[in-house]
Amino acid sequence: MEDDAPVIYGLEFQARALTAQTAETDAIRFLVGTQSLKFDNQIHIIDFDDENNMINKNVLLHDAGEIWHISGSPADKAVLTTCYNKTSESRVLTCAAVWRMPPEWESGSHESPDDSSNNPQTLELLCHLDNTAHGSMACVLWEPMGDGKRVISLAENHVLLWDLQESSTKATISSSATLEGKGQLKFTAGKWSPHHNSTQLATANDTAIRGWDLRSMSQIYCIENAHGQLVRDLDFNPNKQYYLASCGDDCKVKFWDVRHINEPVKCLEEHSHWVWSVRYNHSHDQLLLTGSSDSRVILSNMVSISSEPFGHLVDDDDLSDNEENQQEDKGKEPLQDSIIATYEEHEDSVYAVEWSAADPWLFASLSYDGRLDKLTFQASAG
Repeated sequence: MEDDAPVIYGLEFQARALTAQTAETDAIRFLVGTQSLKFDNQIHIIDFDDENNMINKNVLLHDAGEIWHISGSPADKAVLTTCYNKTSESRVLTCAAVWRMPPEWESGSHESPDDSSNNPQTLELLCHLDNTAHGSMACVLWEPMGDGKRVISLAENHVLLWDLQESSTKATISSSATLEGKGQLKFTAGKWSPHHNSTQLATANDTAIRGWDLRSMSQIYCIENAHGQLVRDLDFNPNKQYYLASCGDDCKVKFWDVRHINEPVKCLEEHSHWVWSVRYNHSHDQLLLTGSSDSRVILSNMVSISSEPFGHLVDDDDLSDNEENQQEDKGKEPLQDSIIATYEEHEDSVYAVEWSAADPWLFASLSYDGRLDKLTFQASAG
């Protein structure tokens, strides 16, 4: 792999919340939510033009509060959820809501991006995910590859499964589960599995990782002490249904087969501080991104535990006799895992990394200094 120089986009406010717009598969588009205590917060709609190596942006007002988590609907590119801080009766509560972009911004037209920054329009509130009885929200997760009608929210020690109406203007809780046991009974992260007909969920609380069956809302596995310190993030391998990656404050990235939870399948120790974010590439599951408080983004090649541990399958007709012998030799053992690249453009903690939904070779990373780095890389010819 070869990495190109990053294209850097600076935000006016600090930010921690980043997501790829998964329903948009034509444009390379990311959404960023800001955290400002003094000013109205914003959603930045950021398009990357890879042909001209340029960034185009639109800005929408999010006047509900500072944004801690953002996620786009997989079915409607105009719809998104945010988790945001709200002061209620002298205490701060993290709430969640479903929003719609104004019609003129849905297409991502960027004829006058400067005007959008100076005179931003406001997001349309579709509905609140009213969680006052359950405490602060950690995140909202859309059903993977779903029709945009089901979301899960993690609130304190509760898993809430919501049904959204056709227009997303009303949300009702269809089922729920409560985390019970010792330790810090508060969810820090979760991931809805794209496998098993979207009936499973993985959550992190304290140092533990738990699996849930959403049909019965019951726990199906628990990895106690999955990390030595707080677990920060999770992601499922898109091609291997039982494989899960996790990262945490012990500076480690671990890979699990949830059928055999006594030991991780692999462990990476490349970061020197808390690892905040871990993401599998959607198309090539050997590629893994991690972002850390050591200000670095690391791109790893975890080929030995990927869906193609012996390399890509090659058509026999394309091989000469000599190449065929080499291919057979190579195929006897799994390929070696390695670090492809380390990106050190950030000056502060990297809180989020996300792959583009439209281009499997491009990703974005976000650090709290308000800089969103778009870093591209491509397959080498060799």
